Amino acid sequence: MAINPVDVRILVPGAGLGRLAWELAHLGYCCQGNEWSLHMLIPAYFILNTCKIVDEHTLYPWAPNFCNNMSRDDQLAPIHFPDVCPADLSPDVPFSMAAGDFSEIYTEPDSWDCIATVFFIDTAHNILAYLETIWRVLKPGGHWINLGPLLYHFSDLPGEDSLELSYEELRSAVQRIGFEILKENKRIRCGYTENPASMLSYEYRCVYGLFRKPIHSPTPP
Repeated sequence: MAINPVDVRILVPGAGLGRLAWELAHLGYCCQGNEWSLHMLIPAYFILNTCKIVDEHTLYPWAPNFCNNMSRDDQLAPIHFPDVCPADLSPDVPFSMAAGDFSEIYTEPDSWDCIATVFFIDTAHNILAYLETIWRVLKPGGHWINLGPLLYHFSDLPGEDSLELSYEELRSAVQRIGFEILKENKRIRCGYTENPASMLSYEYRCVYGLFRKPIHSPTPP
């Protein structure tokens, strides 16, 4: 039986400026983005709620950077945004953004069909708390899709707790909680907010994983 995308509820924690959540809603899925940082929420609100046409605004993001420039033209190169029209969503598709800590505001068990995390799970003080929340709010048979590195944002910060698992340890924890690993691709090369004309670039070797919460789910250890 064909599934109507609008009946599939997808949650995107760590949604940032909302692009992934918007793309999923644009495909017809019922989608909610979640973000806690005001530095992300304010520009996300501006883009999603006030931008009406493609390339409406211009920024010069590399102007303050005086190192690794081939030319001053590269340093002063503009970017135009948004590259899609945020208003181009069907009114019949539920799309929203929710502000707050992922582990605190999502408490209803078995409430989401899919959770998509991109460059997110390493933002936790305790990554296991994120895994437990994902497990709890996913419906039995639901899927978790993850892509990202393990940068651990609170690592080495004075006064901040940080649990820093290796990927092998994290993978073991995912299985112990009860997830089935359906797909896995290690060392996917990803850039992040990079200047394509710069003489210096940083690259992450990310891991992609597709996981499923079994229909008959055991109680996590």
